[in-house]
Amino acid sequence: MNMTPQEIVTYLDQHIIGQANAKKMIALALRTRYRRLRLDPSLQEEITPKNILMIGSTGVGKTEISRRLAKLMQLPFIKVEASKYTEVGFVGRDVESMVRDLVMTSLSMVKAEHNENNRDAIGQYVIDTITRKLLPEPSSFSSEAKKTEYEASRERMREKIISGEMDERTIEIDLPRGGIEFNDTNMPPEMAKVQESFSKMFSVMGKEETKKEVSVKEAKEILQHEAAEKLLNHDQIKREALKRAEEGGIIFLDEIDKIAVSSRSDGRNDPSKEGVQRDLLPIVEGSIVSTKFGSIKTDHILFIAAGAFHLTKPSDLIPELQGRFPLRVELESLNEEALYRILTKTKNSLLEQYKALLSTEEVTLEFEDGAIRAMARYSQKANEKTEDIGARRLHTVVEKVLEEISFNACEHKNSTVTVTEETVNAILSPVVEDEDLARYIL
Repeated sequence: MNMTPQEIVTYLDQHIIGQANAKKMIALALRTRYRRLRLDPSLQEEITPKNILMIGSTGVGKTEISRRLAKLMQLPFIKVEASKYTEVGFVGRDVESMVRDLVMTSLSMVKAEHNENNRDAIGQYVIDTITRKLLPEPSSFSSEAKKTEYEASRERMREKIISGEMDERTIEIDLPRGGIEFNDTNMPPEMAKVQESFSKMFSVMGKEETKKEVSVKEAKEILQHEAAEKLLNHDQIKREALKRAEEGGIIFLDEIDKIAVSSRSDGRNDPSKEGVQRDLLPIVEGSIVSTKFGSIKTDHILFIAAGAFHLTKPSDLIPELQGRFPLRVELESLNEEALYRILTKTKNSLLEQYKALLSTEEVTLEFEDGAIRAMARYSQKANEKTEDIGARRLHTVVEKVLEEISFNACEHKNSTVTVTEETVNAILSPVVEDEDLARYIL
């Protein structure tokens, strides 16, 4: 997490073109969290995150900036749509479930890290278990010579198992019957506790093990899960997951403009709009939410809200909620040059992905610079003539251009296929020029 704002922006520049203001703002927000954790605990409590409101059309990079950063910093991150929540008392998901979803994400991250740290111990457990199945231990009454001989045979057997020589051998292993897991994050805390009781009851009922004959290769995979469960300290993992969600969690609240109510509209009685804003307010302000793993304070969770605000404006949100998103940044729409740079300058760009995919069929795919510029130009035209969906238009355009090449890949085996500007024009010009056709195809 110890990255300077400049280093964060440099990383984002590899994946996202433009949007310098948004990158700078989010980099500062994450660096501020790092600075806060280095302060005296009494002062830490006073410093709350400055939540961010990102305004911009779809496909300009709002979600991608947040997602990339959360992945880089190894922070619990979830993306939710504000429009899927309803006011308390109405059928639907209540807003507290987003915090429970964040805790579940944090738990998965911590579990994965602990499994990675215990990888050697897990591997040792798996090999030892399979070795005992293939080479049962001698009885305690055996002579010292027998025990010494067994140890030598055991080491040779371990080496064979590790090298894969024994993969085709069949062994009988014990499979515990899995209990029923309840993970409905939308349940109220009281019902969640009842569910937890049922889960424990079913797991106790399913304690008896079933025997199954599998190959050694299959046993290695099956026993890894068993080893991970035995070696994990579940209480410690739960505590760590809750702490990480509290101190470093990020909730990306997309489509917040869909719950804004214009002063001209009659939607103020809509349970998915102003009521949701009122329910969202205490969570963003800071409150305690009950989860099946314990209570979590939301005071230091960073909320990043985003919306296009075509039909509404940020001031249409209730004033209290507006005040909880003090940092605002507007993302620019993507022009032809930006679309060209997305295709050519980003790490693992769309064109590089298609090249890699077709290389599995032994086809070398090349693009002339004029062809790339033509695809960017037609994408921009399609955005202007129909709905502006930003960089997402490139996926449709590139797929349309490469459709025939990809379909007939077997005919181009061991050869180089070059996409020229003429090819792009021939495929896309009739579609883009016909506005009605463009609405359905691009």
